[in-house]
Amino acid sequence: MKVILLQDIKGLGKEGQVVEVSDGYGRNYLLKKKLAKESSAANMNEVKLKQGARAEHEKRALEAAQALKDDLGGKSFTLKMKCGEGGKLYGAVTSADVADELKKNGYDIEKKQVVINTPIKSVGTFGVRIKLHPKVSCEINMNIEAL
Repeated sequence: MKVILLQDIKGLGKEGQVVEVSDGYGRNYLLKKKLAKESSAANMNEVKLKQGARAEHEKRALEAAQALKDDLGGKSFTLKMKCGEGGKLYGAVTSADVADELKKNGYDIEKKQVVINTPIKSVGTFGVRIKLHPKVSCEINMNIEAL
C-alpha cells in the first residue's frame, strides 16, 4: 500500500513523502491515527501544491534574512550592566540581554537566535553571532559598559 506521510515518522520517512508500507500497518495504524493518507491522484496533487507553497515561503524567509543581515551585520550596540571593581560584571551577559537591547533598537530578534560563544563577564567589546536563518547569520559588536 502506498501512502503519503502527513508528518515525519522515525524510520519511515519525512512529511509529504510517498512510501510503500504493508496493508495492515497502513490501514490500521497510519491512516487511523491520521499520520498518513492514501496515495491517490488528488492527494498527490495536493501534496505537490503544498510543497510548492512551502518552497516559496522558505525562499521569501531566506531573502528577508539576507536583507536583515545586510542591515544588522557589523553594527555596534551598547549595553550598560552593573559591575564591581576591575570591570567585572555581577553575573554574565545573557542572550536575553542582547535580544532585549536589539529589540530596543528596532530589530525583532529572539533570545534563541543569539549565540554567545564564551560567557561575557567583564566590561569591554565582544562579538556576538545572530542566527537569522539556518543558512544566514551575522556578527554584531556588543559594547559592555559599567552602569
